[in-house]
Amino acid sequence: MSRNYKIHDKEGIHFVTFARVGWVDVFTRQVYRDILLDSIRYCQKEKGLVVHSWCIMSNHVHMIVRSERGDLSGTLRDLKKFTAKKIIEAIRQENESRREWMLAIFQKAGRENSNNKDYQFWRQDNKPIEIYSNQGMDQKLQYVHDNAVESGLVENAEDYLYSSARDYAGKKGLLEIEFLE
Repeated sequence: MSRNYKIHDKEGIHFVTFARVGWVDVFTRQVYRDILLDSIRYCQKEKGLVVHSWCIMSNHVHMIVRSERGDLSGTLRDLKKFTAKKIIEAIRQENESRREWMLAIFQKAGRENSNNKDYQFWRQDNKPIEIYSNQGMDQKLQYVHDNAVESGLVENAEDYLYSSARDYAGKKGLLEIEFLE
């Protein structure tokens, strides 16, 4: 793995991306988005996760985050592990028309990865990129917030409910954030 994709400064601000195996469009359903949002809130409250920016798309998540406790890697690992388990359970329990198809993809990925017993929901990498400069911060913040616009979901970034663009536009978002200056 390249040096660019490891967390070296445990207290630094990082841009991270989580993607689903097979790029499966899981977060098209409210129930799965709520599991992720609740898990992020838990990590904020109990694990010292500081969220500066975020955006949940149908098959990936972008965040600009840091750890107050100096364990961003551990927090992200725990977040992904917990949400994977809960979302797989929800897929099984919900009236999900794509249940067999999604579970087959996650099960195949799990069998192919010796770190898993049954299913793999998230790709293993987070692609953490430490942000060193104001220019880098501005670029990544713009990138996170423009995701829904670039995907054609909304015309204005602040209109997308599942993004911190709302907060940066002066509206109340779904997660507590710490603004970047």
